[in-house]
Amino acid sequence: MKQFAPAAARNREALATVLAGELPAAGLVVEIASGSGEHAFYFAGLFPQLDWQPSDPDPEALASIAAWRADFSGENLRAPIALDAAAPRWPIDRADAILCVNMVHISPWSATVGLFTGAERKLERGAPLILYGPYFEEGTEPARSNIDFDLSLRARNEQWGIRDLARMDRLAEGKGFKRMARHAMPANNLTLVYRRI
Repeated sequence: MKQFAPAAARNREALATVLAGELPAAGLVVEIASGSGEHAFYFAGLFPQLDWQPSDPDPEALASIAAWRADFSGENLRAPIALDAAAPRWPIDRADAILCVNMVHISPWSATVGLFTGAERKLERGAPLILYGPYFEEGTEPARSNIDFDLSLRARNEQWGIRDLARMDRLAEGKGFKRMARHAMPANNLTLVYRRI
């Protein structure tokens, strides 16, 4: 059954503008934590030259992605696969780009470590790992909405929370990535583009 995430509808156009300048001209995009599947459906339609591989560890999310795919008229949206970013092995051989939207803050830090570890194994030099979501930046006053959101996340699960951008960058560098772009997005979010070096 299809799921609907209001945030996906709100951010997809702004995110698509960034993706148009950051994704490769062709190849395979692996989307980590695809959730409802709405982004996969939308972006696969916008970028027909790219094969789009949605994934999620949650069976209900996988069913929703499959339901969205059933209504997709193109041929470049692949069937969803079960993939846990924190797992030591991913069920894919390689990727030309990896996209992860709104996972980092709603998962344990181990999932983010696993995301970079897996991306290091699956991406070639120069390929992007693109992350979208809220982050705290040193020297920048955080938006009140992000402070409140962080508190609500930590109240739900002490392992969740908005991450510090400096910590993300240190993790990336330790896994063979460098942040090449920071795009300001609506609702106090960022799109971060890390590339394999």
